[in-house]
Amino acid sequence: MSIHVKNLSKSYGQQKALDQVSFEIPKGQIVGLLGPNGAGKSTLMKILTSYLPQSEGEALVCGMDTQDNSLMVRQRIGYLPEHNPLYPDMHVVAFLQFVAKIHKQDKNKITDTIRKVGLEPEQHKKIKELSKGYRQRVGLAAALMHDPDVLILDEPTTGLDPNQLTSIRELIMAIGKDKTVILSTHVMQEVEAMCDRVIFIKAGKIQRDDSVENITKSSSMEEAFRLATAD
Repeated sequence: MSIHVKNLSKSYGQQKALDQVSFEIPKGQIVGLLGPNGAGKSTLMKILTSYLPQSEGEALVCGMDTQDNSLMVRQRIGYLPEHNPLYPDMHVVAFLQFVAKIHKQDKNKITDTIRKVGLEPEQHKKIKELSKGYRQRVGLAAALMHDPDVLILDEPTTGLDPNQLTSIRELIMAIGKDKTVILSTHVMQEVEAMCDRVIFIKAGKIQRDDSVENITKSSSMEEAFRLATAD
């Protein structure tokens, strides 16, 4: 399994952001974390990327504990947080050269990654001159630069127009063919369009974990979400 999570909990004082969460994800699967704002999706992703320590439980990425082997875990993960951390005054190529140097990748890798994410038409512009869709592509390029086994995307399509939305969805689905992908969203259509499986989460607890196919056979994604997150 690329990702193994068992009895994972995270508390902030008296508040539990995650409560006894368990699941496994194999390679080549795109999994959507679907839930309302404040459900615990971003906290879970931050633990998987070794950004936050859990309070209880176990989280393994590619067989390595996210806390005991945090540096090695980060080398195997590509992470695109909700607020895409870019340097707006840098040119696209210069920024990706900077990222490649951090990961000890050569110039050929930069060229290949730019082509893979469809940045070629905009690669000589400054990041601040790009549309939101192309800035998301720059973030994806940075996350993919070291060819990670696992890709974690926090709200990757927020704020995109319909054309940008379609192209980013297609890109994520292409990437997911040979990597493990987790993406968080609160938009049901996102899960139906991109994911093989969906984990419904509310108030830090998993309410349902099933394939998109099984869910849509029995009901609409909207109905499944309503039932899974009902009080």
